[in-house]
Amino acid sequence: MSDPGSPPPRPPENGVALLTVLLLVAVMAVIAATALDRLQLSTRLAANAGSVTQARAFALAAEQIATARIEDLVAADAAQTTLQGGWMGTPRELPIPGGTAVATVRDGGNCFNLNSLVKEDRSGAYISAPFALQQFVKLMETVGIGRDAAYVIATSAADWIDSDQAPIPGGAEDSYYQGLETPYRPPNHLMQSASELRAVNGVTPEYWQLLKPWVCALPVAELSPINVNTLLPDQAPLLAMLIPQGNLDLRAASAYLARRPEGGWGSLPNFWSAPFLKELDPRNEATTQTKLKTEWFTLDAVISLGNSEVRERALIDARQAPVRVLWRDWGEDA
Repeated sequence: MSDPGSPPPRPPENGVALLTVLLLVAVMAVIAATALDRLQLSTRLAANAGSVTQARAFALAAEQIATARIEDLVAADAAQTTLQGGWMGTPRELPIPGGTAVATVRDGGNCFNLNSLVKEDRSGAYISAPFALQQFVKLMETVGIGRDAAYVIATSAADWIDSDQAPIPGGAEDSYYQGLETPYRPPNHLMQSASELRAVNGVTPEYWQLLKPWVCALPVAELSPINVNTLLPDQAPLLAMLIPQGNLDLRAASAYLARRPEGGWGSLPNFWSAPFLKELDPRNEATTQTKLKTEWFTLDAVISLGNSEVRERALIDARQAPVRVLWRDWGEDA
């Protein structure tokens, strides 16, 4: 018989101990699995980073090849640049170990230069350039943007770049952008990339998609040097842009470009002698804007290496020898 004053016997603790051990094992398994997963992720990230670094090195090598080819092209004929040789828009596959590299060179001046919306005055300040504004409105109308919306975009883009804080009628300056839900400021300087246009008053995603193939941001406040020897038939809107006061028939312009002599027009008077162009009475700014020689080139490079893909776009300045890369952009929009 047990002593009535003694404490009751404690229940066996074997089950509690086993449960505790099982819980500890489960927690350790989860920690180990998480650590292993993170280790695998870190390993993949490191491998991807190495692939991206190597792919970028191959892209820079493609730049060197492209600049050498462009120097040869420019040196071959000091008077004009033509499409002979099939250099423009033709993807060239470059051999690289463990992947593929594709480089495509195009005329980088056959576009509307957004930075031409301003010009420098005697003090070095940027002021709006009326003829470029007219050209930009005309281009936008030609590609399907209504005149009222086009005018707002053109004047706002000029205000985005010009040096003052006084908006052009229809445009927008700091006061407009500061009043937005997420405020920001225009740079009041030349655009570094055409993609800046997306931040300008009036530019919707739909308008940006319409304009993206036609605009560029050359690092000069000058009208784009349109090379009539490399302008393609489907780029007729750029020809219509040159004569903003007229109504150029796009089909006639496209057909005219398709009939270009194989060796180029040889002289600008030859190009402008077409009756349908003469009757539109192009202004002197337009006739001097056209060129026979390409001054700017773009390089698009796509490097695929392992599971990584790197895209690069570079702007190449060929105004004087040696040609040089002015900027490069990486990413999906490149």
